[in-house]
Amino acid sequence: MYAATCLACHQADGLGVQRMNPPLVKTKWVMGDKKALAKIVLNGLKGGEIEIDGDDFHNPMPPLAAQLSDQQIADALTYVRNSFGNKAGAVTVADVKAARGTAAAPVPVTKKPAVKTPVKKAPVKH
Repeated sequence: MYAATCLACHQADGLGVQRMNPPLVKTKWVMGDKKALAKIVLNGLKGGEIEIDGDDFHNPMPPLAAQLSDQQIADALTYVRNSFGNKAGAVTVADVKAARGTAAAPVPVTKKPAVKTPVKKAPVKH
């Protein structure tokens, strides 16, 4: 699965391409929250959202929710989380289903915190 879908951008060694495609080697994105990682695969990225060790990565990642099954995503992410020197828990189909259920919500990967704009309610006329 990795060779067919991920290798072109993230490379055979998982080190990605500097300032373009992020590495998959021992980063918080790969080793951390499985649901957030699955949401990245499902939703893709616009580019520029990922920062690792002071380097920004700018290539967009296409959303793969329509192309890959939950099993394929779980297999690919489990491979990544246990390759390239990574040692992390498996990603299950249930993990991907949970992420897919909330996939419309953006992945919280921006470097700056989101600012909520207060909504003003119109006065009610009687």
